[in-house]
Amino acid sequence: QVQLAESGGGSVQAGGSLRLSCAASGRTFSSRVMAWFRQAPGKERTVVAHIIWSNSDITYYAPSVKGRFTISRDNTKNTVYLQMNSLKPEDTAVYYCANMPQGSSSYDYWGQGTQVTVSS
Repeated sequence: QVQLAESGGGSVQAGGSLRLSCAASGRTFSSRVMAWFRQAPGKERTVVAHIIWSNSDITYYAPSVKGRFTISRDNTKNTVYLQMNSLKPEDTAVYYCANMPQGSSSYDYWGQGTQVTVSS
């Protein structure tokens, strides 16, 4: 089992920045991929970015956030970060951290989510 706890959400004006954190506990050594998803009201949950736990050089970004968001991880703290710059109103959503364990092809563990609101 892996437990995930997000923090760092809040309200900012367009053009501002926020940094989300996801602290993992439990069987973190079995992590394969860590990801950030988001879900806006009335829309599906979509992936924002992901990072390979064993190799932080391997990352993916959704086209809508590439160049503005940066995912990173600190293995010593079992924490994944999402640095969000140049925020836009369309970035407003609940952001979720997710974990894909070794041997799995799906995100089996999820955090409770943190709200990000960007005003124009």
